[in-house]
Amino acid sequence: MTEVSTVQKLSVKLGSIELKNPVIMCSGTFASGMEYNDFYDVSMLGAVTTKSFSLHPCEGNKPPRLCETPAGLLNSIGLQNEGIDFFISQHLPVVKKAGINIILSIVGINSSEFSDIAAKVRKIEEELLAVELNLSCPNVKRGGLTICSVPDDVEEVTAVVRKTLNIPVIVKLSPNNNNLAELAKRAKNGGAEVISLINTLTGMAIDINTFKPKLGNITGGLSGPAVKPVAVAKIYNLHKEKILPIIGMGGIFCWQDAIEFMLAGASAVGLGTVNFSDPEAGKNILEGIFSYLCSRNIARVSDIIGKVNG
Repeated sequence: MTEVSTVQKLSVKLGSIELKNPVIMCSGTFASGMEYNDFYDVSMLGAVTTKSFSLHPCEGNKPPRLCETPAGLLNSIGLQNEGIDFFISQHLPVVKKAGINIILSIVGINSSEFSDIAAKVRKIEEELLAVELNLSCPNVKRGGLTICSVPDDVEEVTAVVRKTLNIPVIVKLSPNNNNLAELAKRAKNGGAEVISLINTLTGMAIDINTFKPKLGNITGGLSGPAVKPVAVAKIYNLHKEKILPIIGMGGIFCWQDAIEFMLAGASAVGLGTVNFSDPEAGKNILEGIFSYLCSRNIARVSDIIGKVNG
């Protein structure tokens, strides 16, 4: 890929967020971002989303936390993290040195906690590309999933964070709700500029020898190729509503998958589980998208967004 051609063909805009390309690493799937520099220059990506940071450190769920399933992965990490103060003092300085565009994911149990996190983030907001509100985690006892299920709560939390911060707000919604359009509208009312989906689907696996669930939390979040058709349909249907730009994710494992998501209506794509099996997935998928555009004489990747015929 030539540098000039890459910039011309691959740049995308989501609200006021400008990305040099549409490839984003999903929250909780890319370590701190620095580890993957051993495989390729991570700064070439459109952005890296941090794992979700809470107001205070969180130990997460009891093990086992991971379980492979056919064409997928169940996880019940439970949002283990060191807390927002750690991100600000320890994590941020390291990743900024590498020239990585950072989307900070934050999570809370209510609007008050989100407000307290946002107040801490404000002092470093100029070093961030955007903040993502994780309202969709299916494997924690409180917070995320509960908030995401209630339109009033989605709007309230979004508005509280937007009132405090001067950077774009992305709201991450759950596919485990059937009212995505309503939730997206309420996120927009609260000041969100972008919607990201899908997060994992709620799933479960049982050991037939012990009669026990394979996850310590009993249920967890299903990701990987198994969820891709669900993700494509959810993105397609939400895009038709023309509410907000969408970061599409859920089972993207190759550049063809990424193109499919964009045709369905995603303005950018998030890579998650694939990073566990292919540490060079970001680079490979980005190069594949570029080659596809060149082979079809498509001037800009934005020209294919939502262009599915049907």
